Amino acid sequence: MVVAYIRPDKNFLAVHEQLQHVNSYAIANNLTIDKEFLDHTSQNKRLDERSEVTKYFQSHADGILLVYDVWVLSTNMEDLVQMASCLMKNNYKVHFIKHSVVMSQQSSAMLILGLMDQLRQKLQENAKRVIGRPKGSKSSSKFDVYISDLLQYIKEGKSVSEMARLLNVSRSSLKDYIESRELKQIASGSLVSEVTDDAEEKVINTIVCPQ
Repeated sequence: MVVAYIRPDKNFLAVHEQLQHVNSYAIANNLTIDKEFLDHTSQNKRLDERSEVTKYFQSHADGILLVYDVWVLSTNMEDLVQMASCLMKNNYKVHFIKHSVVMSQQSSAMLILGLMDQLRQKLQENAKRVIGRPKGSKSSSKFDVYISDLLQYIKEGKSVSEMARLLNVSRSSLKDYIESRELKQIASGSLVSEVTDDAEEKVINTIVCPQ
Protein backbone atom coordinates (compact mmCIF):
# COMPACT_ATOMS: atom_id res chain seq x y z
CA MET A 1 0.00 0.00 0.00
CA VAL A 2 1.24 3.48 -0.92
CA VAL A 3 0.32 6.13 1.65
CA ALA A 4 0.79 9.88 1.21
CA TYR A 5 1.30 11.41 4.64
CA ILE A 6 0.62 15.15 4.90
CA ARG A 7 1.02 17.13 8.11
CA PRO A 8 0.46 20.90 8.38
CA ASP A 9 3.18 22.93 10.11
CA LYS A 10 3.06 26.73 10.07
CA ASN A 11 6.86 26.95 9.89
CA PHE A 12 7.19 24.76 6.79
CA LEU A 13 5.23 23.91 3.63
CA ALA A 14 1.44 24.28 3.50
CA VAL A 15 -0.78 21.26 2.89
CA HIS A 16 -1.46 22.06 -0.76
CA GLU A 17 2.25 22.48 -1.47
CA GLN A 18 3.05 19.13 0.12
CA LEU A 19 0.28 17.53 -1.93
CA GLN A 20 1.70 19.02 -5.11
CA HIS A 21 5.15 17.58 -4.50
CA VAL A 22 3.82 14.19 -3.38
CA ASN A 23 1.50 13.80 -6.37
CA SER A 24 4.17 14.88 -8.83
CA TYR A 25 6.67 12.45 -7.30
CA ALA A 26 4.17 9.59 -7.43
CA ILE A 27 3.42 10.24 -11.10
CA ALA A 28 7.09 10.46 -12.03
CA ASN A 29 7.87 7.19 -10.22
CA ASN A 30 4.81 5.24 -11.40
CA LEU A 31 3.41 4.97 -7.88
CA THR A 32 -0.34 4.84 -7.31
CA ILE A 33 -1.35 6.50 -4.06
CA ASP A 34 -3.84 4.26 -2.26
CA LYS A 35 -4.43 6.47 0.79
CA GLU A 36 -3.92 10.13 1.67
CA PHE A 37 -3.47 10.54 5.41
CA LEU A 38 -3.85 14.18 6.43
CA ASP A 39 -2.69 14.57 10.03
CA HIS A 40 -4.43 17.54 11.67
CA THR A 41 -3.12 16.91 15.19
CA SER A 42 -1.56 19.90 16.90
CA GLN A 43 2.04 20.68 15.96
CA ASN A 44 2.86 20.81 19.67
CA LYS A 45 1.57 17.32 20.50
CA ARG A 46 4.17 14.68 21.29
CA LEU A 47 4.12 11.28 19.63
CA ASP A 48 2.49 9.54 22.62
CA GLU A 49 -0.45 11.94 22.20
CA ARG A 50 -0.83 11.19 18.48
CA SER A 51 -2.43 7.77 18.89
CA GLU A 52 -4.37 8.06 15.63
CA VAL A 53 -1.10 8.38 13.74
CA THR A 54 0.77 5.59 15.49
CA LYS A 55 -2.16 3.17 15.21
CA TYR A 56 -2.57 3.98 11.52
CA PHE A 57 1.04 3.22 10.66
CA GLN A 58 1.07 0.06 12.77
CA SER A 59 -1.99 -1.22 10.92
CA HIS A 60 -0.41 -0.65 7.49
CA ALA A 61 2.92 -2.44 7.90
CA ASP A 62 5.10 -3.27 4.87
CA GLY A 63 3.87 -0.16 3.08
CA ILE A 64 5.39 2.70 1.13
CA LEU A 65 5.14 6.09 2.83
CA LEU A 66 5.46 9.27 0.76
CA VAL A 67 6.36 12.41 2.73
CA TYR A 68 7.76 15.70 1.56
CA ASP A 69 10.50 16.02 4.18
CA VAL A 70 11.60 14.71 7.59
CA TRP A 71 9.76 17.40 9.57
CA VAL A 72 6.43 15.95 8.38
CA LEU A 73 7.03 12.97 10.69
CA SER A 74 7.89 15.17 13.67
CA THR A 75 9.81 18.31 14.60
CA ASN A 76 10.72 16.89 17.99
CA MET A 77 14.03 15.04 17.69
CA GLU A 78 13.18 12.46 20.37
CA ASP A 79 9.85 11.66 18.71
CA LEU A 80 11.50 11.58 15.29
CA VAL A 81 13.95 8.91 16.43
CA GLN A 82 11.11 6.81 17.83
CA MET A 83 8.86 7.28 14.80
CA ALA A 84 11.63 6.44 12.32
CA SER A 85 12.58 3.37 14.37
CA CYS A 86 8.99 2.13 14.50
CA LEU A 87 8.45 2.70 10.78
CA MET A 88 11.57 0.67 10.03
CA LYS A 89 10.47 -2.04 12.50
CA ASN A 90 7.17 -2.29 10.60
CA ASN A 91 9.11 -2.63 7.33
CA TYR A 92 8.07 0.67 5.77
CA LYS A 93 9.92 2.23 2.87
CA VAL A 94 9.78 5.99 3.48
CA HIS A 95 10.31 8.20 0.44
CA PHE A 96 11.58 11.67 1.40
CA ILE A 97 10.60 13.55 -1.73
CA LYS A 98 12.61 16.73 -1.17
CA HIS A 99 15.86 14.74 -1.05
CA SER A 100 14.93 11.96 -3.51
CA VAL A 101 16.02 9.30 -1.01
CA VAL A 102 14.30 6.24 0.45
CA MET A 103 14.71 5.17 4.07
CA SER A 104 14.24 1.46 4.75
CA GLN A 105 15.61 -1.31 6.92
CA GLN A 106 18.47 -1.60 4.44
CA SER A 107 19.44 2.09 4.60
CA SER A 108 22.78 3.11 6.05
CA ALA A 109 22.82 4.72 9.48
CA MET A 110 24.58 7.72 7.91
CA LEU A 111 21.62 8.43 5.64
CA ILE A 112 19.18 8.41 8.57
CA LEU A 113 21.49 10.56 10.69
CA GLY A 114 21.97 12.95 7.77
CA LEU A 115 18.22 13.44 7.39
CA MET A 116 17.83 14.08 11.11
CA ASP A 117 20.73 16.51 11.17
CA GLN A 118 19.19 18.48 8.29
CA LEU A 119 16.06 18.89 10.41
CA ARG A 120 18.16 19.93 13.41
CA GLN A 121 19.83 22.63 11.30
CA LYS A 122 16.49 23.82 9.92
CA LEU A 123 14.96 24.12 13.38
CA GLN A 124 17.96 26.16 14.51
CA GLU A 125 17.52 28.49 11.53
CA ASN A 126 13.82 28.90 12.25
CA ALA A 127 14.54 29.77 15.87
CA LYS A 128 16.78 32.62 14.75
CA ARG A 129 14.29 34.37 12.53
CA VAL A 130 10.82 35.83 12.94
CA ILE A 131 8.18 33.20 12.35
CA GLY A 132 6.00 33.86 9.34
CA ARG A 133 4.87 32.34 6.08
CA PRO A 134 7.95 30.84 4.42
CA LYS A 135 9.38 32.84 1.54
CA GLY A 136 7.79 31.83 -1.72
CA SER A 137 4.97 29.82 -0.20
CA LYS A 138 1.45 30.38 -1.45
CA SER A 139 -1.56 31.13 0.69
CA SER A 140 -4.38 28.61 0.95
CA SER A 141 -7.13 28.57 -1.65
CA LYS A 142 -10.67 27.27 -1.73
CA PHE A 143 -9.54 25.09 -4.65
CA ASP A 144 -6.95 23.21 -2.56
CA VAL A 145 -9.49 20.51 -1.69
CA TYR A 146 -9.82 19.72 -5.40
CA ILE A 147 -6.12 19.15 -6.12
CA SER A 148 -6.38 15.37 -6.51
CA ASP A 149 -9.45 15.70 -8.74
CA LEU A 150 -7.84 18.42 -10.84
CA LEU A 151 -4.67 16.37 -11.38
CA GLN A 152 -6.80 13.43 -12.53
CA TYR A 153 -8.84 15.65 -14.87
CA ILE A 154 -5.68 17.14 -16.37
CA LYS A 155 -4.23 13.66 -16.96
CA GLU A 156 -7.51 12.74 -18.70
CA GLY A 157 -7.08 15.73 -21.01
CA LYS A 158 -10.11 17.70 -19.79
CA SER A 159 -10.23 21.40 -20.59
CA VAL A 160 -10.47 24.10 -17.91
CA SER A 161 -14.08 24.72 -18.93
CA GLU A 162 -14.95 21.04 -18.46
CA MET A 163 -13.25 20.96 -15.06
CA ALA A 164 -15.03 24.13 -13.96
CA ARG A 165 -18.40 22.64 -14.90
CA LEU A 166 -17.66 19.40 -13.06
CA LEU A 167 -16.67 21.27 -9.91
CA ASN A 168 -19.30 23.99 -10.32
CA VAL A 169 -16.74 26.79 -9.96
CA SER A 170 -15.67 29.88 -11.90
CA ARG A 171 -13.66 29.02 -15.02
CA SER A 172 -11.42 32.10 -14.78
CA SER A 173 -10.65 31.55 -11.11
CA LEU A 174 -9.92 27.88 -11.72
CA LYS A 175 -7.65 28.72 -14.65
CA ASP A 176 -5.66 31.13 -12.46
CA TYR A 177 -5.39 28.49 -9.75
CA ILE A 178 -4.16 25.77 -12.12
CA GLU A 179 -1.52 28.12 -13.53
CA SER A 180 -0.35 29.50 -10.17
CA ARG A 181 -0.04 25.99 -8.71
CA GLU A 182 1.58 24.63 -11.90
CA LEU A 183 -0.82 21.70 -11.85
CA LYS A 184 -0.25 20.81 -15.52
CA GLN A 185 3.46 20.40 -14.83
CA ILE A 186 2.68 18.37 -11.71
CA ALA A 187 0.29 16.10 -13.63
CA SER A 188 3.07 15.30 -16.10
CA GLY A 189 5.67 14.85 -13.36
CA SER A 190 7.85 17.59 -14.83
CA LEU A 191 8.35 19.40 -11.52
CA VAL A 192 10.20 16.51 -9.94
CA SER A 193 13.92 17.05 -9.59
CA GLU A 194 16.02 14.52 -11.43
CA VAL A 195 17.03 11.67 -9.16
CA THR A 196 20.80 11.30 -9.05
CA ASP A 197 22.94 8.37 -7.96
CA ASP A 198 24.58 10.48 -5.27
CA ALA A 199 21.34 11.66 -3.59
CA GLU A 200 22.16 9.79 -0.38
CA GLU A 201 25.74 11.08 -0.39
CA LYS A 202 24.46 14.65 -0.72
CA VAL A 203 22.28 14.19 2.38
CA ILE A 204 25.20 12.73 4.35
CA ASN A 205 27.48 15.60 3.30
CA THR A 206 25.08 18.15 4.86
CA ILE A 207 25.85 16.89 8.39
CA VAL A 208 27.41 19.69 10.43
CA CYS A 209 29.75 18.76 13.27
CA PRO A 210 30.49 21.15 16.16
CA GLN A 211 33.77 23.06 15.92
